[in-house]
Amino acid sequence: MPLQVVEPKRLYRQIAEQLRALIKAGEFVPGSRLPPERDLATQLGVSRPSVREALIALEVEGRVEVRMGSGIYVTGAAPRAAVAASAFGPFEIIRARQLVEAELAAVAARQRTPATLKRLRAAVKAMEDDIARGVMPIRGDREFHVALAEASDNAALVRVVTDLFDERNNPLFEQLGRHFENARSWRAAVAEHRAVLRAVSDGAAAAARRAMREHLQQSHDRFAAARIDEEATPEGRRAA
Repeated sequence: MPLQVVEPKRLYRQIAEQLRALIKAGEFVPGSRLPPERDLATQLGVSRPSVREALIALEVEGRVEVRMGSGIYVTGAAPRAAVAASAFGPFEIIRARQLVEAELAAVAARQRTPATLKRLRAAVKAMEDDIARGVMPIRGDREFHVALAEASDNAALVRVVTDLFDERNNPLFEQLGRHFENARSWRAAVAEHRAVLRAVSDGAAAAARRAMREHLQQSHDRFAAARIDEEATPEGRRAA
């Protein structure tokens, strides 16, 4: 039998595999509650964001149910197809974007044009309008980040930024957003976009780099800091 290529597994997939095996073995029976994220992270020796990605993967598969304000419960339902091995975790996507887009914001500040600034302002306005209508402001958000990338006049970098942003559409990222994105978090994101816009408009490359890095760090932290076992407020539910 020929040797097979060994592929490194993302950490969240390793965690999900352990939990999946325990569920199949009956260690966690249908209707039972899994240990809290913090306890799982301690027992596994990993970060809470990694545990959260694993739990979200199991939820996408239908093996567990996230009940905001209560915890994670085993469903007992017939599982759906497993999350694709190629799916990136939401937190690694955000970290990758932070590395790339912080520098692109600096480039945009150095190479700003009236056309770029007009696009950025319109993108922020579109975000604000969508939030006011109770709609997720993805359209304006995407336009803002793509416009910054296009200011570099580098098609390869534009593709990288576009592809990374569109990973928001993968099942893990979408499911995470359903639980933790809300009008409040999006208003904070708009303020962060405005800080980037001010720096780019001023031609302040270092300030633009900092503002973009801070925006994506805050995005990461908003997902990581939210507690599954805290009671969700009406505002904390994602717009349809």
